[in-house]
Amino acid sequence: MTTEASTTMTTTHVWPTLTYANARTAIAFLVDAFGFVEKAVYGDGDRVDHAQLDWPEGGGIMLGSRRDDSVLADLPPGVGSVYLVTDRPDELHDRALAAGATIVKGLTDEDYGSRGFTCRDPEGVFWSFGTYGGE
Repeated sequence: MTTEASTTMTTTHVWPTLTYANARTAIAFLVDAFGFVEKAVYGDGDRVDHAQLDWPEGGGIMLGSRRDDSVLADLPPGVGSVYLVTDRPDELHDRALAAGATIVKGLTDEDYGSRGFTCRDPEGVFWSFGTYGGE
């Protein structure tokens, strides 16, 4: 027997977490290339224990330096794929390209109504930006 439940969500709190070999350089790139806002960065010297970058259009990401004492220690740095909703994909595409992101899929109008692109940051994380905000 299957039971359907109806849920209404007013706020979604999803925080993708990423690990970088050089987290401080990654933070600077993500702020410059994509427009993230640096909310908090904790750590000493080159090491970043925790950073929060807010996405101006809502939500954000958390990231840090690869550490042997982390539960994510087996995950290689620079691995991941993140999708961000934006009303300005063309502007972000040009900004990312100018900042040195590798465009792996250029601006595309999708059959489901989204316009967007996908790129990689200098450590290899895939970043997709599009107008599709989900159902």
